[in-house]
Amino acid sequence: MSAAEIYSPGLEGVIAGETAISTIEGGLRYRGYPVTELAESATFEEVAYLLLHGELPNKTQLADFQKRTSAARSIPPALRELFKALPQGTVPMDAIRTAVSVLAHFDADAQDSSPAANLRKSERLLGQIPVAVAEQYRISRGKPPIAARPDLGHAANFLYMLDGKEPSPLHVRAFDVSLILYAEHEYNASTFTARVVCSTESDLHAAVVAAIGALKGRLHGGANEKVMDLLKSSGGPETAEKWIRDALARKEKIMGFGHRVYKTGDVRAGILRQFAREAAEAAGQTRWETAAEIIEKVLADEKKLFPNLDWPAGRLYHAMGLEVPLYTPFFVASRITGWCAHIIEQLGHNRIIRPRARYTGPDLRQVAALASRS
Repeated sequence: MSAAEIYSPGLEGVIAGETAISTIEGGLRYRGYPVTELAESATFEEVAYLLLHGELPNKTQLADFQKRTSAARSIPPALRELFKALPQGTVPMDAIRTAVSVLAHFDADAQDSSPAANLRKSERLLGQIPVAVAEQYRISRGKPPIAARPDLGHAANFLYMLDGKEPSPLHVRAFDVSLILYAEHEYNASTFTARVVCSTESDLHAAVVAAIGALKGRLHGGANEKVMDLLKSSGGPETAEKWIRDALARKEKIMGFGHRVYKTGDVRAGILRQFAREAAEAAGQTRWETAAEIIEKVLADEKKLFPNLDWPAGRLYHAMGLEVPLYTPFFVASRITGWCAHIIEQLGHNRIIRPRARYTGPDLRQVAALASRS
């Protein structure tokens, strides 16, 4: 069989490139560091620096990085006006996709794809995206935007801009860990999309816009928005077991479970599960955690299906009082670090990504004259 004839649906198991950014072999690691250790001992800002710059920062490097990303916590007035002009009911993921495209027009480095310029753009987007998410959210609800606070860290400021209240340490830590866990995941669909786009020598913003489009889908980032729908459909702890067994009998797809590359469970789900439980206890909403545990047990016993990161993330954000349409934009605000790291890496040793397809159409045909076609 020739190379052109080898076919793997969905590219499953296909090695499509090389990366030094992360690996899922032997447990998820970012540039060599186990994600379990990063979630326990680092902040999202440290992890963002690691992904973009290649090493964990020292105190001086971290402080300088925080100053640069904090200085970028603003959006152009034209983008704010555009948010006001968007139709009611605009999907937040569509709005943030548009926002990144608009931000490119106001970035002096937009057409410069040198490594240094791409790093500057990456850091700016890390600061800008939370502002865009928060402002669009508030404007869509008829509320004025809330200015960023330079004295707050990345996670705390993001939450503050949503409602103007300084978040509790529990919420800040839980949200920060969720950002760490969502930051990078090898050649996932959105990251691969970003690499395909930039491999044509398109610009960083264009590649990020494309990645957001890929992330929006419910089989990728959109899954975390479906978690609470699923749990509420179950009716709670009293009916969860019957509901999930009936759903399995109907062969329904259970969002938040299973993963293309994790067959025995997603380590990230185990990390975030404890934070979801703590947030639920603080909010007095443990019934959904109990229902979740029942559903998890049935799926593990009956189908050997285990939770992925979206399962506890959706519950955590709900327990924190955050609205469902924000969940996937939170993913964007985290994964921007991984996307940009991959874009920079791709361009460092670039070859356009152009696979082949297996043709399944008609055999060779001749074109008949128009008058003779029946």
